[in-house]
Amino acid sequence: MPLTGQSHIRIARPSRDLAAAERFWVQGLGLSVLYRGEGDHAAGEHDLLMVGLPDAPWHLELVSGSALVDGSEQALAPRPTTEDLLVVYLDEPVSEALLATLAEHGGRRVASPNPYWNEWGATVEDPDGYRLVLCSRGWSNS
Repeated sequence: MPLTGQSHIRIARPSRDLAAAERFWVQGLGLSVLYRGEGDHAAGEHDLLMVGLPDAPWHLELVSGSALVDGSEQALAPRPTTEDLLVVYLDEPVSEALLATLAEHGGRRVASPNPYWNEWGATVEDPDGYRLVLCSRGWSNS
């Protein structure tokens, strides 16, 4: 099956603390836990948490643990930059109550180096330092 507009997308990245990530993404933003798995660490498997919206064609996968790199075990560590963004287009003003809830659940409001995001939304770092942009504008690919 070729890639279509309905193809499911998984965004995957490491997390230092899956419980802290879950508080931010689920209790803070309002996503649902779609799957949670504890890996067989002896076999090099990761613990993982998948969050999203049940009816959405995407989900965010967060993994924790270690990986074999060149034959040696190394802890997975998040390496976010200021441009590693997950942007949610709300098509309405960003709620101060939502920003407060995200802060209560481990988020930290930050200024964006891109003035566009400062003008049209709010940027919040998750517990791993990745950035969530809540944009007051709408978006359509068509």
